[in-house]
Amino acid sequence: MRAALGFLGGVTDAHRATGPRLAQSYQDASGLEDTAFVYDNALTVIALLAGGDVKHARAIGDGLLFAQSHDPEFDDRRLRQAYNAQDFVVAAGGTEVANPASGFGLVGTAVGDMAWSGIALAHLAHRTGVRAYLQGSLAIARWIQRNTYSTTGLGGYTFGATAGLEDHKSSEHNIDVTAYFRLLARLTGDAAWRDRAEHAWAFVERVWNAEGGFFWTGSDDGATINKAPAQLPLDVQTWSWLAQRDRSHGEALDWARTNLATTDTPLRAGSALTGRQTFSGVVFASGSLTTDTGTRIGGQSYNPFPDDGAVWFEGTGQLAIALRDRRGAGDADRAEVLLAQLRAAQRELGRGQTFGGARVEGGIVAASSPMDTGFGFGYYPNLHLAATSWYVFAATRTNPYRFF
Repeated sequence: MRAALGFLGGVTDAHRATGPRLAQSYQDASGLEDTAFVYDNALTVIALLAGGDVKHARAIGDGLLFAQSHDPEFDDRRLRQAYNAQDFVVAAGGTEVANPASGFGLVGTAVGDMAWSGIALAHLAHRTGVRAYLQGSLAIARWIQRNTYSTTGLGGYTFGATAGLEDHKSSEHNIDVTAYFRLLARLTGDAAWRDRAEHAWAFVERVWNAEGGFFWTGSDDGATINKAPAQLPLDVQTWSWLAQRDRSHGEALDWARTNLATTDTPLRAGSALTGRQTFSGVVFASGSLTTDTGTRIGGQSYNPFPDDGAVWFEGTGQLAIALRDRRGAGDADRAEVLLAQLRAAQRELGRGQTFGGARVEGGIVAASSPMDTGFGFGYYPNLHLAATSWYVFAATRTNPYRFF
């Protein structure tokens, strides 16, 4: 675990060792260059705090605050999905602004990314008492409430301001908002945030599949539940427990640990493993297990062919902490098995990968082999902030949706 925290701190310093900054999400050769996703950075803040590294957590938190108040286009305190880590602060029109990632269509604003950033700032406010972090968190929450609150269709909160997805409603995002607004209610004493959290959770309840024992992924039009068989995701199952701890829906973890279980070996089509390497865990979603291994991920020629047995290490960490948090019969043993796989991945995979040209050791790759998520994008064997952060949560018994 100490090595994982060293990795997170090292990546935070890879491009800029002082001042407000964001950390590059994936290793240099991932194809994403120096992109810093705000979701990954928010998780890194919470993981660093869980490990006692307040200095690096505050550096990223200050980066989020800078991005909020120095957007080159908007003055409403929104955050983009991603920024450039190397040239995070750039000159424009005689002033300094945050530099949004221009490639990969990552210039939109998504509720889930905003909520996780708000959660990270809330954790910083709770730990440090610095009012600027609370003010930044509240600004994010007000943007979400003002721009995405919905009373039509399934209710809840819409996707955000990302082109083509404005009317979508994500179960994952509404779970994030549920946890986030409850933290704000605790920090501020304002019961309105608890009421808003209940509004988000009411959406999640509406996408519960009682017969199957799992949550659907959400809605593409805001009113009709998306029941695509290839789009049954892991994170909705794990995060629903961490946010709500509702034992009437606790079986979602059992659905995930059985239906989304996988083992990757070198003989599988598309596997990146070699020799005697083998890893077990879970996949991103149901479609990961039924992907066409003869079709490149996302239909893009530059992407590799997927492995239908690839392990998603970020999700494996999510399931490990959710099981530890649930504390049911056998949960501790199941979580320890998953943790052992994460530790093995930390030892064996991602060696020699760099951030900003420098090797940073101790991290965990996103996936054991190229993985098709079933949602039009993939995960690959690249060292990843989020995968490493979820490992830290599981290793330290930290529920990131709760103050600790």
